[in-house]
Amino acid sequence: MLQNFNLIEFIIIIVPLLFAVTAHEYAHGYAAFKLGDPTAKNAGRLSLNPVRHLDMVGSFILPLILKLSGAPILFGYAKPVPVNFLNLRNFRSGTLWVASAGVITNFVLALASAIVFQGILLIQPLWQNMIFQSLILILLKLFVYSVMINLVLAIFNLIPIPPLDGGRILTVLLPTHLRQKFVRVEPFGFFILILLLLTNSLDLLITYFISPLINLLLNH
Repeated sequence: MLQNFNLIEFIIIIVPLLFAVTAHEYAHGYAAFKLGDPTAKNAGRLSLNPVRHLDMVGSFILPLILKLSGAPILFGYAKPVPVNFLNLRNFRSGTLWVASAGVITNFVLALASAIVFQGILLIQPLWQNMIFQSLILILLKLFVYSVMINLVLAIFNLIPIPPLDGGRILTVLLPTHLRQKFVRVEPFGFFILILLLLTNSLDLLITYFISPLINLLLNH
């Protein structure tokens, strides 16, 4: 397993992953701040500095385990930005916007990365120098991973398992009597997600949603 590990490629993966999870959490905090909750700002988490958001397990160890285990996709996460939903001016709509902000940000980043990827492909023939060609290949890989990682983060976070964003959205939409039962799943949400990842139980999600979007954006 270690024989198949490529440190340089892992670094190329980690860079867009760190940016994707940082932007995701910042978007949650920024949306909450604009809608009336200053908790993230007061905690110093309303920042695009990755150091303030990194989680050793979610940002490094989990991606490494998935890479070494040959998992079909790479996934990671940062420390959740603290949000007090009771501070929001409108609890229901505010919660929906805050929960959706990270997902929307990752979709935008995936689209932007695909545009940059296509732009690099256009200029690649203009650079015949071997050093520039090597640099361009690294950049192409980096933006391919950025597309993949941001789409995975966006779509995975829409899975209706608390505390994922999809779970948060579903919680708000459920009737009160069902909402109280559903939130009891939250303490087990992380373990459910890891189990799904490690057992390749999300193959349908990859086959019918993630892979077609990646192919569409990269024109494969």
